[in-house]
Amino acid sequence: MTIETIVAKTDEQIQDALKVRTEVFVVEQQISKDLEFDGLDNECFHFVAYDGEQPIAAGRLRVIDSNGKVQRICVRKDYRGKQIGNDIMHLIHKTAKENGILQLVLHAQESAIPFYEKLGYHISSEIFYEAGIPHAEMKITLI
Repeated sequence: MTIETIVAKTDEQIQDALKVRTEVFVVEQQISKDLEFDGLDNECFHFVAYDGEQPIAAGRLRVIDSNGKVQRICVRKDYRGKQIGNDIMHLIHKTAKENGILQLVLHAQESAIPFYEKLGYHISSEIFYEAGIPHAEMKITLI
């Protein structure tokens, strides 16, 4: 298994990221396609991980003012537990810093909170629901 994680630059790479998001969020978690595809993808940096030519993980970074919002982090079920989510997050952090963004926020599904805590994020809200799933807002300051 040779995994490559990239910032998506071509339409094909962005479509690969959207395919992973569809598989994980729309099919697996049964989140409405209208909620998942919110019309904001054209203003975001997209990230995708490949196993060979197969897209296996994705995420996006949206810049709001001078802060970043990490969104849509997902890994295909058969690749979870292999540090691929870490690879996506490290590339998001690197890209944010390269673009002068040091404050990041995200809405973590409750089950993913420990994953983000290991990356240095801290909870900054009470639990709330998005798409019927419990979430918490989490933040990090990059150095």
